[in-house]
Amino acid sequence: MAKLTDPVTMLKGVGPTKAKQFAALNIFTLGDLICHFPRGYEDRTKLVTIDKLQPDVPACFKAMVMSAPRTAHIRKGLDVTKITVADATARLNITFFNQKYSAEQLQYGTEYIFYGAVSGDFIGYNMTNPAFEAVTSTPVTTRRVLPVYPLTAGLSNGAMLKAVRQALAICPVPEEIIPESIRRQYGILPAERAYYAIHEPASMQDAELAKKRLIFEEFFVFSAGLSLMRAARAGKQVPAYSKLDLTPFYKALPFLLTAAQNRAISEIAEDLQKGVPMNRLVQGDVGSGKTMVAAAAAYLAVSNGKQAALMAPTEILAEQHHHSLSRLFAPLGLRVCLLTGGLTQKQKKTLREEIAAGQWDLVIGTHALVTDSTRFADLGLVIADEQHRFGVAQRSKLSEKGLDVHVLVMSATPIPRTLALIMYGDLEVSVLDELPPGRQQTQTFLVNEDYRARLNGFIRKQAQENHQCFVVCPAVEENGELDLKSATVWAETLQKTVFPDLRVALLHGQMKGSEKEAIMESFAKNEADVLVATTVIEVGVDVPNATLMVVEDADRFGLSQLHQLRGRVGRGNAQSYCVLVSQTKNAETRARLKALCSTTDGFKIAEEDLRLRGPGDFFGARQSGLPVFRVANLSCDLQTLQQAQQASKDWIEQEGTAQTPESIALRSRIKVLFDRAQGTMN
Repeated sequence: MAKLTDPVTMLKGVGPTKAKQFAALNIFTLGDLICHFPRGYEDRTKLVTIDKLQPDVPACFKAMVMSAPRTAHIRKGLDVTKITVADATARLNITFFNQKYSAEQLQYGTEYIFYGAVSGDFIGYNMTNPAFEAVTSTPVTTRRVLPVYPLTAGLSNGAMLKAVRQALAICPVPEEIIPESIRRQYGILPAERAYYAIHEPASMQDAELAKKRLIFEEFFVFSAGLSLMRAARAGKQVPAYSKLDLTPFYKALPFLLTAAQNRAISEIAEDLQKGVPMNRLVQGDVGSGKTMVAAAAAYLAVSNGKQAALMAPTEILAEQHHHSLSRLFAPLGLRVCLLTGGLTQKQKKTLREEIAAGQWDLVIGTHALVTDSTRFADLGLVIADEQHRFGVAQRSKLSEKGLDVHVLVMSATPIPRTLALIMYGDLEVSVLDELPPGRQQTQTFLVNEDYRARLNGFIRKQAQENHQCFVVCPAVEENGELDLKSATVWAETLQKTVFPDLRVALLHGQMKGSEKEAIMESFAKNEADVLVATTVIEVGVDVPNATLMVVEDADRFGLSQLHQLRGRVGRGNAQSYCVLVSQTKNAETRARLKALCSTTDGFKIAEEDLRLRGPGDFFGARQSGLPVFRVANLSCDLQTLQQAQQASKDWIEQEGTAQTPESIALRSRIKVLFDRAQGTMN
């Protein structure tokens, strides 16, 4: 027998070319191939007669070949082969394009099973390039429930089927990891039956049962991993913080905190007194004041003789945190530094030596914080901002830089309950559900190009009132295939043609970090009236004087992303506005955009966005740190997710330390999953 770790090249028909095609789908081993699951199925088990075939509806039928194949060479690269088939109800003309060899296998007077769709009217029905098999053959493409796989250029579904069938014949499927008691409780198929049935189901019901098992398995593995994290944390003892007087911190603030902020800070303080590592999420909508909650946590850590680290996803956001927190903490004697990839090698080396020597209390930075060369004297608290861009594995890597590290993560992206169950299954949650006093809700409007003149007039009016405007475009450069506004071209148009008397700046992700920071700093100082940008400004831009957000081609963005963009304005005391510009005629898309105009509740928006777009698009697959689920769909498999989470908790309580074959295999699978998640984030 072959092993799951053996390369796919050991299969017959898989040479270097096909191996490259499989590699494009991240299939390198027999195990990868067996775990490359169908995206759907075609039920080809039912046979119809020729007279019952419907135009453009694929179907299986049995017919006899009534003529010898006739091939005509039309031009270079195009051969056309025609035959006529018939059953007791009607005749049918079949045409094969560039399939002379296949067509000539059809023997006159012999019956075959065909699968395809007819086109034309009944008098002139024709079928093009159908699949066919002899009546006496083993069903491969007809008379069966046919899996339809995710494919890549040059790799056909038939080739994938053939390879999977070979792998299943010579290689054992992944071992069982779900205890029998759990399988029995939730009606879950055994692993061996499920892995065969997902690829070669006897019926659609068989396919659904296999799919249910594999969805449950994926959720179970991840949930069990999070449960192990919780259990390990609960069993770990760390020194409890004793100095919890926040009076100096509160006195240093130039404003009063909201009740929600005070509640979150109290929850953090309680965690720090428990003597076990804190793992808490502070979740709140744009502008709800998460940074001040994080600052309070940092103050408590430093007051107890520890260092704190704040990791931000972008240099712009890290710079912004450094600017605000260094000013806040200076009178309190806290030393704050900034460590980003934008520093010179010499600057980074010096700063890292000082951090390792304990000369800095709060270290703010980007991914540079998690590199092996960054060491701390006594790290006590890790704060991860915009948590969804880091994921479980990366925040764990940062927390490993200290012995007794507490973890606080923040997210301005409202997370639907479905995703929160997965992403934050190992965290306690604090929710900031109110905005600071004085904040006004941003008014949102949906318009088309007919309103362009009025919109330009409104931009000018904001500038005349000494306010600023963001204009967000979906593309950096023009693309001939996509009719989208590009930031570079639109900025030039606005400056030269529309607003020659205003100051128009440009910002996009292809600029160097230092250039982006200089532009944002200039805009924050009110040195430009209009900033034309891509979504690089989605996270971490704080310009209280900006009162208008215009989003061009708004239908190209997800609802949560639009909500984040809208959050860039309304950060001061003046009334702010968001204008979504879209020419789409699609009724569903317009309804989606209008929904954004009717609510500022980020959680409602996030639930709708997840339902429409799925988690990959919701966050951006590479940035999210989410596990890669091959079968499970976070937006519609909530019940199975909840069952798997309960099952994982039961497993931890009943046999989490057992050395049964299932438990050993499960722990191994958990390690592979989290190692892979960390790898995608590096």
